[in-house]
Amino acid sequence: MSEADPQDGHDTEQRSPIVAVIPALNEERFIGSVVLRARKHVDTVIVVDDGSADETAQIAEAAGAVVIRHEKNLGKGAALSSGFEEARKMSPRAVVVLDGDGQHHANEIPLLLQPVLQGDAEMAVGSRFLEAEPGVPHVRRLGLRAITLLSNLGSGVSLSDSQMGFRAFSGEAVQRMFWRAQGFSVESEMQFLAQHLGLRISEVPVSIDYEGAPKRNVLGQGLQVLNGILRLVGQYRPLLFLGLPGLVMLLIGLWWGYRVMDIYRRAQELAVGYALLAVLFAILGSVTLSAGITLHSLRGLLLELLGPRET
Repeated sequence: MSEADPQDGHDTEQRSPIVAVIPALNEERFIGSVVLRARKHVDTVIVVDDGSADETAQIAEAAGAVVIRHEKNLGKGAALSSGFEEARKMSPRAVVVLDGDGQHHANEIPLLLQPVLQGDAEMAVGSRFLEAEPGVPHVRRLGLRAITLLSNLGSGVSLSDSQMGFRAFSGEAVQRMFWRAQGFSVESEMQFLAQHLGLRISEVPVSIDYEGAPKRNVLGQGLQVLNGILRLVGQYRPLLFLGLPGLVMLLIGLWWGYRVMDIYRRAQELAVGYALLAVLFAILGSVTLSAGITLHSLRGLLLELLGPRET
């Protein structure tokens, strides 16, 4: 039985379960202990083996997890999609997500679940930065801060740690959230989706362990997330992505046009270079601004016709 929620007189079989979803790639060293610790706080653990070349799947299964296997590595976002798809079949009351490498402390699962189970939030996000966290390497801290700032500006949702993979969701959120990200930009897309769907978000201070060198190239992973954020801004907020830069370019073009007229008025001479700049910026700005407005309008129309999932 889950420690996060008492039975209140009902049998486990008669209530919606609390489920943990764990994406894993070559985590045979840690996955067994992660599953065993998570099982103390949830009813079911789902491990998505994302194309591992080691014994990750076998060990997770032996530890008591429901295992979903990807034949090849598809990415973290794809692994979470598979895990959520399986969880939806169980009509869960809540789902908690944590990594399979042991960095997240499974004993903090009840802390993440608390605002969700109490009805205070549909998504609870763990944060390394709500309280002092000396264990975060300095370079990684700077990168996380920069990506979090971009995610916050793009999504319109303010978080202190947008890339934390340790988070919890209500049953309603699980049923409504479908993302397209295949890789590490999935956490940012969840942030955009939460804003789009009007979900309430709560942040919970959590701990994290950094042992050994990163398994993946930190710069490459950061660039992948950055590319994903830019794509999300264009998809979810085209007026911001295109309209704002277009407006700025248009204003620059008008300013250069004013300079051309002022020079001609005073010196009776046409400043050809300034005039070309004015025309260039005015055209680029007008086209970009128009594209942003058009895409914004089309997005609104699609939302009405197809609903939030399809857009």
